[in-house]
Amino acid sequence: MLEAATRLMQSGANPSVTDVAEAAGVSRATAYRYFPSQAALVHAVVDQALGPILEWSSDSRSVETRVADLFAMAMPRIQDFEATFKAALRLSLEQWAHRQAGTQAMEPQFTRGHRIELLMDAVAPARGQLSRGEQERLAQALSLVFGVEALVVLGDIWGLDRTRVGEVVAWASEALVKAAMQQGKGGSKD
Repeated sequence: MLEAATRLMQSGANPSVTDVAEAAGVSRATAYRYFPSQAALVHAVVDQALGPILEWSSDSRSVETRVADLFAMAMPRIQDFEATFKAALRLSLEQWAHRQAGTQAMEPQFTRGHRIELLMDAVAPARGQLSRGEQERLAQALSLVFGVEALVVLGDIWGLDRTRVGEVVAWASEALVKAAMQQGKGGSKD
């Protein structure tokens, strides 16, 4: 079922559990037993698409190196599964719109947030130079260029190709780290 869901999402669809059951050739009851909601289904597909990104770790003591390594490993994978991540983003935006309008069904909310843990881990070596708040601000700033949203802005709006998107994302992440570390040069801030 995950294969069928991934195939559908990679084709640009935002499938329901019923759609996936039909595509996988299983009963709706079976599909709902594994995925009780569309949010649960999309969450499972996203986690599978993220794959090695969720396993990322680094022993480097350099914030610059850790951030560069994370981006270099993760962004090509995010580009490979762009349609899947855009389908997840679409679901998140649709649910937000329904909540704003007061028309949210009983469907559980699709939550996202793997990037928080990943980026906080990437900036962890800054502990001696940046306060916890400054580390969080750096991770928050990096989150603007880490993920499918960067592909939406740079690819869809700016029309950049895959290579150029990677170059701009790498440049932006490096610039953010340099700026944060330069501001933190005042000494240890625990």
